Amino acid sequence: MIDTEIYRPVVTRRMQRLRVRGIDYCVNEWGDDDAPIIFYLHGWADTGSTFQFVVDALASRWRVVAPDWRGFGRSSHADGPYWFPDYLADLHEILKHYSPDEPVCLVGHSMGGNIASLYAGSMPERVNAVINIEGFGLVDSDPEDAPQRYRGWLEAQETAAQFSRYPDFADLARKIGLRNAGLSKARAGFIAREWASEKGAGISLRADPKHKMPNAVLYRRAETEACWRNVRAPVLLVSGANSPFARQFGDIATLPFPVSETVEVGGVGHMVHFEAPEWLAEQIELFLKKTL
Repeated sequence: MIDTEIYRPVVTRRMQRLRVRGIDYCVNEWGDDDAPIIFYLHGWADTGSTFQFVVDALASRWRVVAPDWRGFGRSSHADGPYWFPDYLADLHEILKHYSPDEPVCLVGHSMGGNIASLYAGSMPERVNAVINIEGFGLVDSDPEDAPQRYRGWLEAQETAAQFSRYPDFADLARKIGLRNAGLSKARAGFIAREWASEKGAGISLRADPKHKMPNAVLYRRAETEACWRNVRAPVLLVSGANSPFARQFGDIATLPFPVSETVEVGGVGHMVHFEAPEWLAEQIELFLKKTL
């Protein structure tokens, strides 16, 4: 892949290091320190840095803070397993560092959208607005699955989980492009270099393979929806028309947030911030300008 096929950022990104609950966090930042602040929370196996396309499309003056979650991107790996509540606790500490006194605006994609919504329901006084992009929870679990789930978790301790390796960045970029039909080659090349690094005779994803371990605890949707009902902030629910995630739950407008709006972008899948960053930037700014 030649250099001309790599996306060139418009807004310069800074990377800060922040010690959070035993993890050396990489926090990506854009914009001036005195601008209104937006926190962006990335999804599983993604990085905060790939929000670059949306940042470049924002029309107004913002400070954007996007951590790489523990064990993803350039943040350090955990010594033990990854438990979902740790993300909420990490977010709580990050918010205390960047905005100790003022409630915040959270934008989250997929796993990050779930984290943002759970946090907003658990600590409602700390959140001014939530933009949830394709982070609408999981299908409820059957309690009868618990024995097999625990068995699977126990057996998984005996093997080392691994992510795929790739011969070069061009191969990874090609695979990213195949999964995201609306993604340009230049943006796929940029993402590949954010997701992976050179190791030996090839490249490896920066993500900790332990993230692939099964969760021993079944997902309980009723608990998630209880948190959603406790959210005080206005919520914007964003979905891609070609994504299977939103369709699992019917009309996302019926999700039990007390105050919410929905918006859908046509011709786009799950990775809205990759395939339609200009549209997403416009929706974020329209929503925040109405609510702040």
